[in-house]
Amino acid sequence: MNLTEEFKQFLYNEGANLVGIGNITDVKNARYPIGVSIALALPTKIIRDLFTAPTMEYYHMYHDYNQKLNTIASSGERFLQNLGYRAWAQTTERVKINEQFCSELPHKTIATYAGLGWIGKNNLLVTQQFGSAIRISSLLTDAPLKCDDAFLHSNCQTCDVCVQQCPAKALKGSLWEAGMPREKIVDVESCYRKQLEIMVHETGIETDLCGKCFAVCIYTQKYLERTES
Repeated sequence: MNLTEEFKQFLYNEGANLVGIGNITDVKNARYPIGVSIALALPTKIIRDLFTAPTMEYYHMYHDYNQKLNTIASSGERFLQNLGYRAWAQTTERVKINEQFCSELPHKTIATYAGLGWIGKNNLLVTQQFGSAIRISSLLTDAPLKCDDAFLHSNCQTCDVCVQQCPAKALKGSLWEAGMPREKIVDVESCYRKQLEIMVHETGIETDLCGKCFAVCIYTQKYLERTES
């Protein structure tokens, strides 16, 4: 087993459901040449509840999954460092979100270069396997890992179910291409305000969670159908 296979298997053994590796040398703010994307698939019950509204169960799962991803990414960092390579896990403690609700090097960007999926009309990563029903994290490294094929264009085609069902009417229906400004896909302020409104109404918690746009995604629906069969 070569280094790439060994490292991917290590991350799967740590609990990852998807792992991708990408060449990010041309990506803004990438301090290392290689980006590793890690995804966890959400439980189907949580997804089904989101058709109606976000729940307390979803709120707790969201934070639990973030911690699980922190653990997996940090374990991957140590794995590579123990082999003499530089590595940096982009954990929630390290990643800073600015006033525009964006990080310096988004997990989604790394995920597209690592071949996990594309950015959908919902402004979320869409994967063939789980739709957008995932939580993702990433780590950066200089280890000589073999890279997967990047996604540079959207596969959403004419589907606009997430656009039609967005409670905030914040989605613009744009087909993503690598490098496209986020503002062409979503009105971030409208999305944020509506998420706060919904969460306060449904749970009493003032935080920005909704989930409707990924629950209705046709790729998410395919995941649910496969799980049922």
